Amino acid sequence: MTLGNSMLIPVLPAIEKELGISSFQVSLIITVYSIVAILLIPIAGYLSDKIGRKAVIVPCLLIAGAGGALSAWASVNAGNAFMWIIAGRILQGIGSAGAAPVVIPLIGDLFEDDEQISSGLGLIETANTAGKVLSPIIGAVLASFVWYLPFWFIPFFSLAGVLLVFFLVKVPKKKKEPQSFKEFLHCVKGIFQKSGRWLYAIFAIGGLIMLILFGVLFYLSDTLEKKYGIDGIAKGFVLAVPLLALSISSFIAGKKIGNSKHLMKMLIVIGMALLALSFAAIRVQHSLAFLIVFLVIGGIGIGIALPSLDALITEGIEQEHRGTITSFYSSMRFIGVAAGPPLYAALMGISEHWIYYVSVGFSLLALLIVLLFIKPEDKEQAAKLKTT
Repeated sequence: MTLGNSMLIPVLPAIEKELGISSFQVSLIITVYSIVAILLIPIAGYLSDKIGRKAVIVPCLLIAGAGGALSAWASVNAGNAFMWIIAGRILQGIGSAGAAPVVIPLIGDLFEDDEQISSGLGLIETANTAGKVLSPIIGAVLASFVWYLPFWFIPFFSLAGVLLVFFLVKVPKKKKEPQSFKEFLHCVKGIFQKSGRWLYAIFAIGGLIMLILFGVLFYLSDTLEKKYGIDGIAKGFVLAVPLLALSISSFIAGKKIGNSKHLMKMLIVIGMALLALSFAAIRVQHSLAFLIVFLVIGGIGIGIALPSLDALITEGIEQEHRGTITSFYSSMRFIGVAAGPPLYAALMGISEHWIYYVSVGFSLLALLIVLLFIKPEDKEQAAKLKTT
């Protein structure tokens, strides 16, 4: 699902040229996907609690694949190609809302042991980041043959996901009968009344991390091409370096955190501190070599924080409400993904230095939120939420 969106980013200039559209119009190819997903993720999360994770993931992957196929077909056959591509991206956004975000609560369902859940969530973040690592490379390679080829690979990836989930994922049966919608709303309201303090904190930190990550990727992509003359496949490989560091650190963090919520908090604090430090260092020295080195350090910071955030929210919510609560978290992450590039584009128009100032500020804000609002020693957060 990460590949299905992110691999289009390096292809956007070619799409703009081939279709004869403006920069704003081509940006909508990414934006409409994210907006649709943001709006529908909570609905998908609720449905996954109600009818089951696979019952939501499988059809949504098929919808995402159909959206990719429509965009691919429209690229060469439709009279008004741009509008049909946007229609395909809307379909893909609908499908993505019930696919990748539902994976987080699904991991919580598959395992009862907290250490296994944490390890599984680390693997999920590793896979997510691996998609980001491969995206610019695959997108650039495919577009080197023909500009619309990346669209055709979206249904291929989606179908592969359908087959893997359908045949290999065995979800345990729910231990409790499904609640009525009224009972469900009452329980969710109770969860936020009791634990809103740390839940809202996790939502905010997740959104800030994704905003910084995708804003910086947009900035780095633009800088490599315009300032250093690095484009095409070479640019894809350079973009992959900090993302690879993020991926490896996510995997290791997921293996190490186990069920220790104190360790999870500490890793989030360290991660945000590393992120702030990396941008402060880049402001002082931002040659290409230093830029990549410090972005790698920042990637490590994000990498150790994400599995810890996932584990805190997944292990703190009971199964029948896990999909709904984690869907709000996923929506906040999508908001960060959607807001990062335009915000950083506006900052680049003012001064490159503002990229570093704002990134340091957001990182320190996330750090402050962790210190003030996430308190693992609280009995409320340490125990599973009981809402009956």
